[in-house]
Amino acid sequence: MTEAVRRILDNYPSENPGTKGNLARILNHGRLAGTGKLVILPVDQGFEHGPAQSFAENPPAYDPYYHPELAIDAGCNAYAAPYGSIAAIADRYAGELPLILKINNHDSLSMEKDPIPALTASVKTARRLGCVAVGFTIYPGSSEWRAMFEQLRAVAEEAKDSGLAVVVWSYPRGTTLSKEGETGIDVVTYAAQIACQMGANIVKVKLPSDHVELGSAKKVYDKEKIPVGTATDRVQHVIQSAFNGRRIVIFSGGSKQGDESFFNDARAIRDGGGFGSIIGRNSFQRPRDEAIEFLHSVMDIYSGDID
Repeated sequence: MTEAVRRILDNYPSENPGTKGNLARILNHGRLAGTGKLVILPVDQGFEHGPAQSFAENPPAYDPYYHPELAIDAGCNAYAAPYGSIAAIADRYAGELPLILKINNHDSLSMEKDPIPALTASVKTARRLGCVAVGFTIYPGSSEWRAMFEQLRAVAEEAKDSGLAVVVWSYPRGTTLSKEGETGIDVVTYAAQIACQMGANIVKVKLPSDHVELGSAKKVYDKEKIPVGTATDRVQHVIQSAFNGRRIVIFSGGSKQGDESFFNDARAIRDGGGFGSIIGRNSFQRPRDEAIEFLHSVMDIYSGDID
């Protein structure tokens, strides 16, 4: 146990040894083991966006075995996916790679303005498949927020009673928010705070812009002169909003982008006190060797091996 990992675990004094042990398994796995930094490979895009849109650019990625093998060879801390993908590979990889079962999901066919994911798996299934954690998406800002929050409360309670960790995707979305507002700094920090209040051990949010969506928030940002001018400032504010750095916050990689742009985002996350990234399309939509090299570069930024 490194001092960096021990400091992080000390921020979860109310969690049981099983949950803390599984958090430690994630933090102590892969190329970033022991550093307190994370790079997780998530592959829920086939469910969320459709197979061709997700995998046609790199056809080997249609195979569910491709992704855990990529995560292992690249040295990722963990692999997250919906039930079907985890069930297909768990027998081979459960003891070799920390697995996170995404237990609710949403598809792109209905295009609701106020989305709510469906429960597509269970904590019981996560235990049976040898997972270290469950993943759960909420959409703060959706008119369906009550149902999502109540579902998350029940899932988080059951998961922790079972010694599993809880990873929350907190993505603001709904008719009350503009498209720009979904990644506004005030909205993303609010989403991070909500996930923490709901008991998330690891919070996943998008990198925020400097846009301030809510009029009531803008008055405070202006009055208190909260710095949001740079990406590093904004990451720091997200971390501050997640119990002042006492919760692990990782940032979504989003849609595929150029390497240098992504590396600049990683530097901002590192310099702002973020814990790392969860990188899907920017990794598995590349040829395998290129993806490994790309992920290694991101990890080297987080570990401080490269600037």
